[in-house]
Amino acid sequence: MQLTDSISVVKGIGEKTEKSLNKLGIYTVKDMLEHYPRAYDIYGRLMNINEIEEGEMALFVGYMYMNIETKKVRHLNIASCRVKDATGSIGLTWFNMPYIKNTVKSGSYYIFRGKASRKNGVLVIEQPKILSKEEYYNNKDILQPIYPLTNGVTNHLLSKTVKAILDEIDLTGDFLPVNLRKENDLVDYRFAVKQIHFPKDKEDMLRARKRIVFNEFFLFTLALTYMKEEKSKKIRKTPYDRGKVSDALIESLPYELTNAQKRAWNEIMQDMCEGVVMNRLVQGDVGSGKTVLAALALALNAENGYQGTLMVPTEVLAKQHFESLSKLYESFDIQCILLTGSMTAKEKRLAYEKIKNHEVAVIIGTHALIQEKVEYADLGLVITDEQHRFGVKQREILSTKGENPHVLVMSATPIPRTLAIILYGDLDISVVDELPANRLPIKNCVVNTDYRNTAYRFIENQIQEGRQTYIICPMVEESETMEAENVIEYTQKVREELPPFIRTEYLHGKMKPKEKNEIMEQFARNEIQVLVSTTVIEVGVNVPNATVMMIENAERFGLAQLHQLRGRVGRGAHQSYCILVSGSRSKETKKRLEILNTSNDGFYIAGEDLKLRGPGDLFGIRQSGEMEFKLADIYNDAKVLKDANEAAKNMSIQEIQKLCSKNERLKNQLESYIGTTL
Repeated sequence: MQLTDSISVVKGIGEKTEKSLNKLGIYTVKDMLEHYPRAYDIYGRLMNINEIEEGEMALFVGYMYMNIETKKVRHLNIASCRVKDATGSIGLTWFNMPYIKNTVKSGSYYIFRGKASRKNGVLVIEQPKILSKEEYYNNKDILQPIYPLTNGVTNHLLSKTVKAILDEIDLTGDFLPVNLRKENDLVDYRFAVKQIHFPKDKEDMLRARKRIVFNEFFLFTLALTYMKEEKSKKIRKTPYDRGKVSDALIESLPYELTNAQKRAWNEIMQDMCEGVVMNRLVQGDVGSGKTVLAALALALNAENGYQGTLMVPTEVLAKQHFESLSKLYESFDIQCILLTGSMTAKEKRLAYEKIKNHEVAVIIGTHALIQEKVEYADLGLVITDEQHRFGVKQREILSTKGENPHVLVMSATPIPRTLAIILYGDLDISVVDELPANRLPIKNCVVNTDYRNTAYRFIENQIQEGRQTYIICPMVEESETMEAENVIEYTQKVREELPPFIRTEYLHGKMKPKEKNEIMEQFARNEIQVLVSTTVIEVGVNVPNATVMMIENAERFGLAQLHQLRGRVGRGAHQSYCILVSGSRSKETKKRLEILNTSNDGFYIAGEDLKLRGPGDLFGIRQSGEMEFKLADIYNDAKVLKDANEAAKNMSIQEIQKLCSKNERLKNQLESYIGTTL
């Protein structure tokens, strides 16, 4: 069995299962081995009921002293009961599991396991698992992998498939040199792959994880080193003339640029007018005014006779940018065009012709901008917004559409500068660390679940004043399907809590792009007042009228991501609010969320997030989701990131090529990163 073999070569994987695995991005044996557990389950000691605390995983023996009661609430079938031991009692609730009534009987003892939460001031466990004595004692203290799932794929199937592959595949031949492994205290790759999926204990899991994380960061830095060296050879022969349009644009703005914006604009302008190819990151907090810098750069580019592109992650955002830039450029005779995936074939064909014939100077769109059919007349500037949503390879593809175009990357992700220098190693960095003077700071509050009803009343009052609200739904980790069901159920609950004149809709990752766009556009037009969503709205749409961001289960997010979500509000003239609802009462959680409660500075928050995370955090899910790493987390793994960067950054292209010539696996991995043959 080879890493490049189709996943169908594994015994037991039929056509139907293969299609389900494809939904998770698993097409090959390698994909399966790199579909890492998102967390690990462990059955610890049995606790007493009086020891159970809100927010923690409870495991206890309970005596069923009453029969299960069932009731139907709309589409929900709810079964509930209470169980006790010598120290106290606790409520249990199951949703849409009517058969549970026949599974457990009054007068018997059972082992229950589930997360404790507080409902109406009372501690309960929802959807508790019932374990047999044999199941508990056979698995006690053993780390069991929990994988990301999708419809038709169970945890058992993934676990069984990985075991079957590991029994057959040869993973000998490590691509990292021995001296590098010794210097960085890294285990052998074969050991790492086995232990990340089926660890003997927590220590071995952490050692395995460190090795795989190092691999990801090392390859990433090698790719950046390669690209940076290649780019350094590219010199634009004709420096841009400064011209008058960008100066006139600044004069026409209804506000004065902040000092940080002026500084960043001077750096961008200097790059473009000096005769070198610009490769610059503009890193600025949400609402710091990065878009106007993009507009100025596109205007300078157009004035010098070139076309420029602005690529953003969602169609709604692309449309918003198209409308605002078209309006901004009205007096300056700079023509814009929109190009998105949902346009009709006829609309696309017309757009392609205008772009090819240089009838337009600014092209705004989504991934559609990098399709093969798009031919640019003379592409001089490429701007990508929220670059980690696209990845390095997509940025490179767009760059190849022109002859050495200038590249500008806009990111609102608050990454501490020490890490940003590494992660954006092929780019110069401009930091916009100042908010416009007219921005009202967002008012924050951290509350527990008892405050939820008060929050709903506050939301209702805001909507009656004409405002809108985002609610980030409680996270569900088991599968995409459950996430969708969870969002739909939660939306129904919100609808019941709010008056009928308030339109509440949901948004989640399983929806088709067209459905997502329609919902986001309706929200932007205030046809929807409350949008219940998963984190898909993180980079979605600009709605200045939205003034409330309520985040359920706030303790499960990284601080940097919470700050990103909070940045969806506070974009207009009205006072905005962020309500962080925490399901945990632990001191650590309170300390973390308090940082967000007392500061609206993304870079400070990211730095504090970095300080607070320790090795213990690695036991659970990765939180930052930045770039294109499968396991690595730039916050939790900051030290490994720095070590891997140190190991890779001093290698020349010749050394990289020599290393690749000795190891096919490394060569293939690196080529997949940079999208070109070495």
